[in-house]
Amino acid sequence: MIDLHCHIIPGVDDGPETLEQSLSMASIALRDGIHTVVAAPHTLNGLYMNPVKKVSSCLTALKNALTEKKMPLTLRQGAEVHLCPGMVLRIEAGNAGTIDQADKYLLLELPLLMIPEYVKKEIFALKLKGITPIITHAERNAAILRDLTVLHEFIRMGALCQVTAMSITGDFGEAVKKAAEKLLQLRLAHIIASDAHSPDYRPPILSHAVEHAAEILGSFEEAERMVTEVPAAILAGQMPDIPEPGKEKAGIFRRIFRLG
Repeated sequence: MIDLHCHIIPGVDDGPETLEQSLSMASIALRDGIHTVVAAPHTLNGLYMNPVKKVSSCLTALKNALTEKKMPLTLRQGAEVHLCPGMVLRIEAGNAGTIDQADKYLLLELPLLMIPEYVKKEIFALKLKGITPIITHAERNAAILRDLTVLHEFIRMGALCQVTAMSITGDFGEAVKKAAEKLLQLRLAHIIASDAHSPDYRPPILSHAVEHAAEILGSFEEAERMVTEVPAAILAGQMPDIPEPGKEKAGIFRRIFRLG
């Protein structure tokens, strides 16, 4: 399996604090059947900046440590980039990184409570530059869950969506679990990733979520593709085959989240 979104680099954000914790996360990932991890530290979120050169340097140190420990986990460079104006310019300046620095895919984090009006402009600019944004953990975004047509429109514009493994398994609570299930049912989620931050509270485990997703989708093969073929295509710089997204009436999560 491939984990496309994992905070595994030590000491750069709210992920692992020490190298030992990072190595423990790597061990957990390997035991779960994960062979490749995209290291994606928080970037441009007002607290963590993490320019490309810094991430690259820290990632190299972690790779060397894995080699010394003879741990066969492949690490690829990425970043979870918070939405902000002028994203293409920030990428070109090296302040925000795309996956593998290939300028093909970007892990895009939206504000959790609202979505700025300029988001469509930024998605359009990224796509015009040949960069596909992957919206991270949409199942925890209050604005999207008030109206799923918002996410549907982003996908129609060419974006992809990642759902978090622990959301599917219910570790973030029943409301988030129901939201993740709905995104899966409507084929509005394309990738399952761990979004892991630690070896204990938020570990890099995908297998349990794949099993749950298979039940929701009615197909183990479809669920497995979300941690194998789809992320593999992304790492290869190719566009994965994704299902046609479904639609549902706006506001379906108001009573669940008590948002209105």
